[in-house]
Amino acid sequence: MMTPRPAATRRQALQRMGGLVLLLGAADLARGASIVAVRVWPADDYTRVTIESDQALQAQHQLLQNPPRLVIDIEGLELSAALRELVGKVRSDDPYIAGVRVGQFSPRVVRLVVDLKQPVRPQQFALEPVAAYRHRLVFDLYPTHEHDPLLALIREKEVAEKNAAREVRDALGDFIARVDKAALPPSRVPSLPEVLAQMGAAASAPQQTRAPAPVPPQPSAAEMQRIDRLIIVALDPGHGGEDPGAIGPSGLREKDVVLAIALQLRDKLNAVPNMRVMMTRDEDFFVPLHERVRKARRVQADLFVSIHADAFMRPEARGASVFALSESGATSAAARWMAQRENAADLVGGVNVAVKDAQVMRAMLDMSTTAQIKDSLKLGQEVLRPLGKVGRLHKPRVEQAGFAVLKAPDVPSILVETAFISNPQEEALLRDADYQAELVEALATGIRRYFAKNPPLARNRQL
Repeated sequence: MMTPRPAATRRQALQRMGGLVLLLGAADLARGASIVAVRVWPADDYTRVTIESDQALQAQHQLLQNPPRLVIDIEGLELSAALRELVGKVRSDDPYIAGVRVGQFSPRVVRLVVDLKQPVRPQQFALEPVAAYRHRLVFDLYPTHEHDPLLALIREKEVAEKNAAREVRDALGDFIARVDKAALPPSRVPSLPEVLAQMGAAASAPQQTRAPAPVPPQPSAAEMQRIDRLIIVALDPGHGGEDPGAIGPSGLREKDVVLAIALQLRDKLNAVPNMRVMMTRDEDFFVPLHERVRKARRVQADLFVSIHADAFMRPEARGASVFALSESGATSAAARWMAQRENAADLVGGVNVAVKDAQVMRAMLDMSTTAQIKDSLKLGQEVLRPLGKVGRLHKPRVEQAGFAVLKAPDVPSILVETAFISNPQEEALLRDADYQAELVEALATGIRRYFAKNPPLARNRQL
């Protein structure tokens, strides 16, 4: 039979155990960490891998070659079914990741091997709990060489024009073949202008005859230099990836509906001669606020339109809104609240603070210029008018507040809240394809009217 220890002896044993716990350190204490979720967000810009856990994780990574791969060692973890799910999260069309292997490298270290499709610049950082998220360990895989987005837009436009010309040639060939097959007498074979006129008549409903419009005077050389150039519109679907944005009563996510609207608007504007759209994101991934501004400036955009779906504490709030930047305070308490909510997107979406240079952040605060805000208000008014014909407006004027995403010094910029997703009736409208089409038509109309009144200036390629 075991003899009971005296109380003093038991206290000494407990003290020794406590000392041992203190010597273990953070990595050993994290051994009991549990994986909450793993997520992979692929995109052309970069691919993000997120490991969410109930405790903060420590990790080290290294790049290896032949074959190219990223090796990540996560300390204080034991291999679990949740972590193994990462293998199945990789999509075949991921631009950077070919596959992921997971294993228990040592009793206290889990190793991830990320097989790469191309060289990358990995960024690793940790995020503290925020909103619905616990601790997040994030790996962003960027390409080693960033492409020229302006050159890509020009080449994209050239390809689209060649495809359109090919379609016209094919249609003409089919029509002429039908004429030959009908064996019409030479006197009845239509001329090329007649062929084109008949094609146009077949593609559109009959219209009343109108008097021909007066021929406008030929533009001067100076006017041609201003007008005859590619017009670039930067469209910015809000939120994305780790940041869902506002969520409606039935579960509609802001990031999904604004992306759908922006993609439709892109197609409509790309159909306008001499106009091209640059999207800050065209898939479900997160873009930091300062990066959205940088993207617009890299392509020297002629204007910037950020698209959102509003939310408020009270479900009865409703109506579309248009915002521009403010040089001073917000024009209303609601506008200030909206700006604060949208500016918090970086916290939820997850930004690597280590790469946010202090000078860049100071520039973001000082970028606003009087001329930019003046032009932004003009753009906002042109967009607000057709929006008011689609549905109710929350305010009958363009409001102003300190939205970080609108702080490009040389690009007229507005933020459009299409509707209140927190309102059950407006959430239902945002789901409706016909209503989305009406919103897209209103936005496109406002943008075209702005450029009709404000032709863009020559682009400085050295920006």
